[in-house]
Amino acid sequence: MDIVVIVLGIAAAVSLFTWIASLITGDYSWVDRIWSIVPVVYVAAFWAASGFTDPRLTIMTVLVALWGARLTFNFARKGGYRGVEDYRWPILRERMTPAQFQAFNLLFIVIFQNGLLLLISLPALLAYQHQATPVGAIELVLAGLFLAFLIGEFVADQQQWVFQSAKADLIAAGGQPEQRFVTSGLWRYSRHPNFFFEQAQWWVFFGLGAAALGSALHWTLVGPVLLTALFIGSTIFTESITLSRYPEYADYQRRTSMLIPWIPRQSRAAAAEATTG
Repeated sequence: MDIVVIVLGIAAAVSLFTWIASLITGDYSWVDRIWSIVPVVYVAAFWAASGFTDPRLTIMTVLVALWGARLTFNFARKGGYRGVEDYRWPILRERMTPAQFQAFNLLFIVIFQNGLLLLISLPALLAYQHQATPVGAIELVLAGLFLAFLIGEFVADQQQWVFQSAKADLIAAGGQPEQRFVTSGLWRYSRHPNFFFEQAQWWVFFGLGAAALGSALHWTLVGPVLLTALFIGSTIFTESITLSRYPEYADYQRRTSMLIPWIPRQSRAAAAEATTG
């Protein structure tokens, strides 16, 4: 059986499972729970179809497996596999009728997101179709970039985890944190450094497939493009929720880049102090 048919079959089965599970349980975070797993399966399937011998697919599979292991670990420690639902879905359910939310669940949460997970994995198809293209220095550079972005995402998530854990401990002890959201470390240069590094890894992954093809002009480019669009839209929605909870977040937005790490702008408070001083 053709490997493309097999991968499409896996994607269809996963989509059906996440949809049925959401209907049975009333929990709409099932796609989140398979997010770090199925791209590894898709890429590994192409690697297996090559006989586990193609060096480019070996590199791509190892990189995606590392990505999946890191993301699975971070998701698990936040309770993602213990039935903790994405906090955005209850908010959306309040804003929609039941029929509207079920349509949103099927079309966006299930079909779109599962389709996206398949699309970002398909540079492996390019590598599979062009196994005769030798691995060169560009693949090694791209692999190094992928690992650098992977480490960056780990550091960003760890900084957020440490901050949120300390904040939770303080509140549990009856205290009130002076700082209610993380703004230090990598978070001083980007409001969502973990999101930036996540997207960057998949752009690099596309680059590995493009290197096999010998061109960046290929329809699989739609994967990282749609992923970036998803993250931008999700970030805007997430920040609207954060701003409603923490009014001081507006000053953080004004001085800090949303995604791409950059030198922070002077806060309004600091600017006013400098003016009066």
